[in-house]
Amino acid sequence: MAHLLNINALLAFATVAREGSVSRAAEILNLTQPAVSHQLKRLAQETGTTFFRRTSNGLELTDDGTALVAKADQVLEAMADFRRSARRRSGRIAGTLRIGTIVDPDFIRLGPLLKRLRSEFPDITTELGHAVSGDILNRLTRGQIDAGFFLCAPDATLPQQGDEPLHRIELAEFSYRVIAPPGWQSRVEHADWAALAALPWIGTPPTSAHHGLLAAISDKYHTRQNVVALVDQEASMLEMVRAGVGLSLCRESIALHERQTSGLAVAEAVSVPASLNFLTMERHLERPTVQALISALTRTWNPY
Repeated sequence: MAHLLNINALLAFATVAREGSVSRAAEILNLTQPAVSHQLKRLAQETGTTFFRRTSNGLELTDDGTALVAKADQVLEAMADFRRSARRRSGRIAGTLRIGTIVDPDFIRLGPLLKRLRSEFPDITTELGHAVSGDILNRLTRGQIDAGFFLCAPDATLPQQGDEPLHRIELAEFSYRVIAPPGWQSRVEHADWAALAALPWIGTPPTSAHHGLLAAISDKYHTRQNVVALVDQEASMLEMVRAGVGLSLCRESIALHERQTSGLAVAEAVSVPASLNFLTMERHLERPTVQALISALTRTWNPY
Protein backbone atom coordinates (compact mmCIF):
# COMPACT_ATOMS: atom_id res chain seq x y z
CA MET A 1 0.00 0.00 0.00
CA ALA A 2 1.34 3.43 -0.95
CA HIS A 3 2.08 5.81 1.91
CA LEU A 4 0.32 9.15 2.00
CA LEU A 5 2.73 12.06 2.10
CA ASN A 6 2.80 13.92 5.40
CA ILE A 7 1.53 17.50 5.04
CA ASN A 8 3.99 18.72 7.68
CA ALA A 9 6.89 17.31 5.67
CA LEU A 10 5.65 19.18 2.58
CA LEU A 11 5.36 22.36 4.63
CA ALA A 12 8.92 21.95 5.93
CA PHE A 13 10.19 21.37 2.38
CA ALA A 14 8.41 24.43 0.97
CA THR A 15 9.52 26.68 3.83
CA VAL A 16 13.18 25.61 3.68
CA ALA A 17 13.09 26.04 -0.11
CA ARG A 18 11.80 29.58 0.29
CA GLU A 19 14.15 30.56 3.14
CA GLY A 20 17.23 28.62 2.04
CA SER A 21 17.93 27.70 5.65
CA VAL A 22 16.70 25.09 8.12
CA SER A 23 17.21 27.51 11.02
CA ARG A 24 15.06 30.25 9.46
CA ALA A 25 12.41 27.71 8.46
CA ALA A 26 12.35 26.36 12.02
CA GLU A 27 11.83 29.89 13.34
CA ILE A 28 8.91 30.50 10.97
CA LEU A 29 7.30 27.11 11.65
CA ASN A 30 7.88 27.40 15.41
CA LEU A 31 9.77 24.10 15.41
CA THR A 32 13.25 22.98 16.40
CA GLN A 33 15.88 22.60 13.70
CA PRO A 34 16.12 18.81 14.28
CA ALA A 35 12.35 18.54 13.81
CA VAL A 36 12.54 20.33 10.44
CA SER A 37 15.51 18.23 9.36
CA HIS A 38 13.58 15.08 10.32
CA GLN A 39 10.65 16.14 8.15
CA LEU A 40 12.96 16.74 5.19
CA LYS A 41 14.62 13.36 5.67
CA ARG A 42 11.24 11.66 5.94
CA LEU A 43 10.01 13.28 2.75
CA ALA A 44 13.18 12.32 0.89
CA GLN A 45 12.86 8.70 2.04
CA GLU A 46 9.17 8.44 1.17
CA THR A 47 9.68 9.85 -2.32
CA GLY A 48 13.14 8.57 -3.11
CA THR A 49 14.12 12.11 -4.09
CA THR A 50 17.01 14.34 -3.07
CA PHE A 51 15.57 17.84 -2.63
CA PHE A 52 18.59 19.80 -1.37
CA ARG A 53 22.35 19.86 -1.63
CA ARG A 54 24.64 21.52 0.91
CA THR A 55 26.85 24.38 -0.27
CA SER A 56 29.16 26.84 1.46
CA ASN A 57 26.21 29.29 1.54
CA GLY A 58 23.73 26.82 3.02
CA LEU A 59 21.10 24.59 1.42
CA GLU A 60 20.44 24.76 -2.31
CA LEU A 61 17.60 23.12 -4.22
CA THR A 62 18.53 20.27 -6.55
CA ASP A 63 16.99 20.14 -10.02
CA ASP A 64 14.36 17.74 -8.68
CA GLY A 65 13.72 20.02 -5.71
CA THR A 66 13.28 23.04 -7.98
CA ALA A 67 10.84 21.11 -10.16
CA LEU A 68 8.77 19.90 -7.20
CA VAL A 69 8.62 22.95 -4.90
CA ALA A 70 5.85 24.53 -6.96
CA LYS A 71 3.86 21.28 -6.65
CA ALA A 72 4.33 21.35 -2.90
CA ASP A 73 3.04 24.92 -2.77
CA GLN A 74 -0.02 23.87 -4.78
CA VAL A 75 -0.76 21.01 -2.36
CA LEU A 76 -0.38 23.28 0.66
CA GLU A 77 -2.65 25.93 -0.85
CA ALA A 78 -5.22 23.25 -1.72
CA MET A 79 -5.18 22.03 1.89
CA ALA A 80 -5.58 25.58 3.17
CA ASP A 81 -8.45 26.13 0.74
CA PHE A 82 -10.08 22.91 1.97
CA ARG A 83 -9.89 24.12 5.56
CA ARG A 84 -11.32 27.54 4.61
CA SER A 85 -14.21 25.94 2.72
CA ALA A 86 -14.98 23.55 5.58
CA ARG A 87 -15.08 26.40 8.08
CA ARG A 88 -17.33 28.47 5.85
CA ARG A 89 -19.76 25.54 5.49
CA SER A 90 -19.82 25.06 9.24
CA GLY A 91 -21.01 28.66 9.58
CA ARG A 92 -18.17 29.76 11.85
CA ILE A 93 -14.76 31.34 11.39
CA ALA A 94 -12.02 29.82 13.48
CA GLY A 95 -8.26 29.90 13.47
CA THR A 96 -5.24 31.82 14.71
CA LEU A 97 -4.23 35.31 13.58
CA ARG A 98 -0.62 36.43 14.02
CA ILE A 99 -0.61 40.23 14.18
CA GLY A 100 2.43 42.50 14.20
CA THR A 101 2.14 45.58 16.42
CA ILE A 102 4.16 48.80 16.62
CA VAL A 103 4.53 51.86 18.90
CA ASP A 104 2.02 51.90 21.78
CA PRO A 105 -1.31 50.01 22.00
CA ASP A 106 -3.40 53.17 22.44
CA PHE A 107 -2.15 54.75 19.23
CA ILE A 108 -3.02 51.74 17.05
CA ARG A 109 -6.30 51.16 18.97
CA LEU A 110 -5.20 47.63 19.74
CA GLY A 111 -7.49 47.10 22.74
CA PRO A 112 -10.72 48.12 20.95
CA LEU A 113 -9.69 46.08 17.89
CA LEU A 114 -9.09 42.88 19.87
CA LYS A 115 -12.24 43.43 21.91
CA ARG A 116 -14.36 43.77 18.75
CA LEU A 117 -12.67 40.80 17.09
CA ARG A 118 -13.27 38.64 20.16
CA SER A 119 -16.89 39.75 20.41
CA GLU A 120 -17.77 39.17 16.76
CA PHE A 121 -15.52 36.16 16.04
CA PRO A 122 -15.05 34.28 19.33
CA ASP A 123 -13.44 31.25 17.66
CA ILE A 124 -10.48 33.28 16.40
CA THR A 125 -7.42 33.44 18.63
CA THR A 126 -4.69 36.05 18.25
CA GLU A 127 -0.92 36.03 18.69
CA LEU A 128 0.77 39.44 18.94
CA GLY A 129 4.36 40.26 18.10
CA HIS A 130 5.85 43.74 18.70
CA ALA A 131 8.52 45.24 16.43
CA VAL A 132 9.46 48.34 14.43
CA SER A 133 7.76 48.94 11.08
CA GLY A 134 10.48 47.55 8.83
CA ASP A 135 10.66 44.33 10.82
CA ILE A 136 6.86 44.00 10.63
CA LEU A 137 7.14 44.13 6.83
CA ASN A 138 9.93 41.54 6.84
CA ARG A 139 7.96 39.17 9.09
CA LEU A 140 4.89 39.55 6.90
CA THR A 141 6.66 38.72 3.64
CA ARG A 142 8.47 35.80 5.29
CA GLY A 143 5.20 34.30 6.51
CA GLN A 144 5.88 34.82 10.22
CA ILE A 145 2.76 36.97 10.72
CA ASP A 146 -0.55 37.28 8.87
CA ALA A 147 -0.93 41.06 9.09
CA GLY A 148 0.54 44.03 10.90
CA PHE A 149 0.70 47.77 11.48
CA PHE A 150 3.20 49.92 9.59
CA LEU A 151 4.33 53.56 9.71
CA CYS A 152 5.68 55.50 6.73
CA ALA A 153 5.35 58.79 4.85
CA PRO A 154 1.81 59.32 3.45
CA ASP A 155 3.00 59.12 -0.16
CA ALA A 156 5.59 56.39 0.36
CA THR A 157 5.79 53.41 -1.96
CA LEU A 158 6.16 50.32 0.16
CA PRO A 159 9.32 48.32 -0.52
CA GLN A 160 8.32 45.18 -2.41
CA GLN A 161 10.01 41.99 -1.26
CA GLY A 162 9.57 39.22 -3.79
CA ASP A 163 6.82 38.98 -6.36
CA GLU A 164 3.84 38.81 -4.01
CA PRO A 165 1.81 42.04 -3.79
CA LEU A 166 0.92 43.68 -0.50
CA HIS A 167 -2.53 44.91 0.53
CA ARG A 168 -2.37 48.26 2.34
CA ILE A 169 -5.09 49.97 4.38
CA GLU A 170 -4.36 53.54 5.44
CA LEU A 171 -5.82 54.14 8.90
CA ALA A 172 -4.75 57.70 9.75
CA GLU A 173 -2.41 60.53 8.90
CA PHE A 174 -0.60 62.46 11.62
CA SER A 175 2.54 64.53 12.18
CA TYR A 176 5.84 64.05 13.94
CA ARG A 177 7.51 66.98 15.67
CA VAL A 178 11.13 67.44 16.69
CA ILE A 179 11.52 67.50 20.47
CA ALA A 180 14.57 68.60 22.48
CA PRO A 181 15.62 68.56 26.15
CA PRO A 182 14.28 71.15 28.59
CA GLY A 183 16.06 74.49 28.20
CA TRP A 184 16.82 73.98 24.51
CA GLN A 185 13.87 76.02 23.22
CA SER A 186 16.05 78.90 22.00
CA ARG A 187 18.22 76.42 20.08
CA VAL A 188 15.38 74.63 18.28
CA GLU A 189 12.31 76.87 18.25
CA HIS A 190 12.99 78.60 14.91
CA ALA A 191 15.67 76.25 13.57
CA ASP A 192 15.45 74.75 10.09
CA TRP A 193 16.49 71.19 9.20
CA ALA A 194 20.13 72.14 8.58
CA ALA A 195 20.47 73.77 12.01
CA LEU A 196 18.64 70.92 13.73
CA ALA A 197 20.79 68.26 12.04
CA ALA A 198 23.94 69.77 13.60
CA LEU A 199 22.60 69.22 17.13
CA PRO A 200 22.93 65.82 18.89
CA TRP A 201 20.25 63.31 17.83
CA ILE A 202 18.92 60.06 19.25
CA GLY A 203 18.87 57.68 16.29
CA THR A 204 16.86 54.53 15.52
CA PRO A 205 17.59 51.29 13.62
CA PRO A 206 17.42 51.33 9.79
CA THR A 207 14.19 49.30 9.86
CA SER A 208 12.31 51.87 11.98
CA ALA A 209 9.86 54.42 10.60
CA HIS A 210 11.79 57.27 12.30
CA HIS A 211 14.94 56.31 10.43
CA GLY A 212 13.15 56.24 7.08
CA LEU A 213 11.41 59.57 7.61
CA LEU A 214 14.62 61.31 8.69
CA ALA A 215 16.59 59.72 5.83
CA ALA A 216 14.11 61.22 3.35
CA ILE A 217 14.53 64.63 4.99
CA SER A 218 18.33 64.30 4.87
CA ASP A 219 18.15 63.55 1.15
CA LYS A 220 15.78 66.44 0.48
CA TYR A 221 17.72 69.10 2.41
CA HIS A 222 21.22 67.62 1.97
CA THR A 223 21.76 67.27 5.70
CA ARG A 224 22.85 64.50 8.04
CA GLN A 225 21.72 64.11 11.63
CA ASN A 226 24.45 64.12 14.26
CA VAL A 227 23.46 60.81 15.87
CA VAL A 228 25.00 60.30 19.32
CA ALA A 229 22.85 57.40 20.60
CA LEU A 230 20.76 54.59 19.12
CA VAL A 231 17.52 53.13 20.57
CA ASP A 232 14.64 51.06 19.23
CA GLN A 233 11.76 52.04 21.52
CA GLU A 234 9.85 55.33 21.55
CA ALA A 235 9.62 55.27 25.35
CA SER A 236 13.43 55.05 25.58
CA MET A 237 13.82 57.88 23.09
CA LEU A 238 11.52 60.09 25.12
CA GLU A 239 13.38 59.34 28.35
CA MET A 240 16.72 60.17 26.72
CA VAL A 241 15.37 63.50 25.49
CA ARG A 242 14.17 64.28 29.00
CA ALA A 243 17.65 63.40 30.28
CA GLY A 244 19.28 65.92 27.94
CA VAL A 245 20.95 63.52 25.50
CA GLY A 246 19.61 65.04 22.30
CA LEU A 247 16.78 65.50 19.80
CA SER A 248 14.21 63.01 18.56
CA LEU A 249 11.08 62.75 16.47
CA CYS A 250 7.89 62.42 18.49
CA ARG A 251 4.22 62.19 17.60
CA GLU A 252 2.71 65.66 17.78
CA SER A 253 0.14 64.84 20.46
CA ILE A 254 2.85 63.44 22.75
CA ALA A 255 5.27 66.27 21.94
CA LEU A 256 2.77 68.95 22.95
CA HIS A 257 1.84 67.05 26.10
CA GLU A 258 5.50 66.65 27.08
CA ARG A 259 6.08 70.37 26.54
CA GLN A 260 3.38 71.10 29.09
CA THR A 261 4.25 68.40 31.64
CA SER A 262 8.03 67.93 31.32
CA GLY A 263 9.17 71.21 29.81
CA LEU A 264 10.54 69.60 26.64
CA ALA A 265 11.34 72.00 23.80
CA VAL A 266 9.53 71.62 20.49
CA ALA A 267 10.80 72.89 17.14
CA GLU A 268 8.14 75.15 15.65
CA ALA A 269 9.48 75.62 12.11
CA VAL A 270 9.41 71.96 11.00
CA SER A 271 7.18 68.92 11.15
CA VAL A 272 7.08 65.52 9.45
CA PRO A 273 3.87 64.08 7.97
CA ALA A 274 3.34 60.36 8.52
CA SER A 275 0.78 57.66 7.88
CA LEU A 276 -0.40 54.71 9.99
CA ASN A 277 -1.22 51.69 7.85
CA PHE A 278 -2.31 48.09 8.16
CA LEU A 279 -0.67 45.52 5.88
CA THR A 280 -1.32 41.98 4.76
CA MET A 281 -0.47 39.98 1.68
CA GLU A 282 -2.93 40.10 -1.22
CA ARG A 283 -3.20 36.32 -1.15
CA HIS A 284 -4.25 36.42 2.51
CA LEU A 285 -7.42 38.34 1.64
CA GLU A 286 -9.16 35.07 0.77
CA ARG A 287 -8.70 33.76 4.29
CA PRO A 288 -11.87 34.07 6.41
CA THR A 289 -9.78 34.93 9.48
CA VAL A 290 -8.08 37.82 7.68
CA GLN A 291 -11.43 38.97 6.29
CA ALA A 292 -12.77 38.97 9.85
CA LEU A 293 -9.73 40.94 11.07
CA ILE A 294 -10.13 43.58 8.36
CA SER A 295 -13.85 43.85 9.15
CA ALA A 296 -13.11 44.42 12.85
CA LEU A 297 -10.28 46.82 12.00
CA THR A 298 -12.45 48.91 9.68
CA ARG A 299 -15.25 49.17 12.22
CA THR A 300 -12.78 50.05 14.98
CA TRP A 301 -11.33 52.94 12.99
CA ASN A 302 -14.59 53.98 11.28
CA PRO A 303 -17.33 53.15 13.78
CA TYR A 304 -20.06 55.16 12.02
